[in-house]
Amino acid sequence: MKVVILAGGFGTRISEESHLKPKPMIEIGEKPILWHIMKEFSAYGFNEFVICCGYKQHMIKEYFADYYLHNSDITFDFTNKNAQMIHSNVAEPWKVTLVDTGLKTMTGGRIKRIKNYVGDEPFFMTYGDGVSDVEFDKLLEFHKEKGQIATLTAVHFGQRFGVLDIDKESRTIKSFREKAEADGSRINAGYMVLDPAVFDYIDGDSTVFEKDPLRKLAAEGQLNAYKHNGFWQCMDTQREKEQLEAMWASGNAPWKTWE
Repeated sequence: MKVVILAGGFGTRISEESHLKPKPMIEIGEKPILWHIMKEFSAYGFNEFVICCGYKQHMIKEYFADYYLHNSDITFDFTNKNAQMIHSNVAEPWKVTLVDTGLKTMTGGRIKRIKNYVGDEPFFMTYGDGVSDVEFDKLLEFHKEKGQIATLTAVHFGQRFGVLDIDKESRTIKSFREKAEADGSRINAGYMVLDPAVFDYIDGDSTVFEKDPLRKLAAEGQLNAYKHNGFWQCMDTQREKEQLEAMWASGNAPWKTWE
């Protein structure tokens, strides 16, 4: 089962670093947040990734092209025809497909563009700027039990985002609405499971996935909420980036579910 990660945006709200690199390549503990997200999925045995690239995509491609080299102890012997000897390495069980989904393509358009890479099977989809301790095996099981086209992870998180109106019994998402003061409702944290039928809800490059597609799915009863009460944190601002850095440095990073 493939994991699709949106990694093509400009990241303008964390412009302190995103003017130099794509937002998913901003580092936490000397590793890109994209790496952290991939390690989360890999801990549950999901190791096939499709990365939707756009802004400064060459940096993401170069990172993976040199991944083995950068994570190995290696000797270059220039006295012997530039021979190379690998002493130890950190090899990931990953298969990574990097797709140019356009510079200014919206989120829905990026998902539409990778249709041929995921085939006719359900797939995970998430954003390249947030970390969590979601249990992906349980998320997938929930999606299969509900039998609808889309499932998203719903979390409690402040009041910066629009909120979800979730049916208490069925957990079907009935609508999206704007936040209100002292509103305790859940928000869309990403970490979705999508059936291939979702592509029919996306028109093209200009489609914002979080608007018409999700709203239409909700209106048709095809969108469910997997309620996650554990850790989730996006990295929209420099302050949030520093918070994640502090957690990692302390050795108490809740999203680190791997050994």
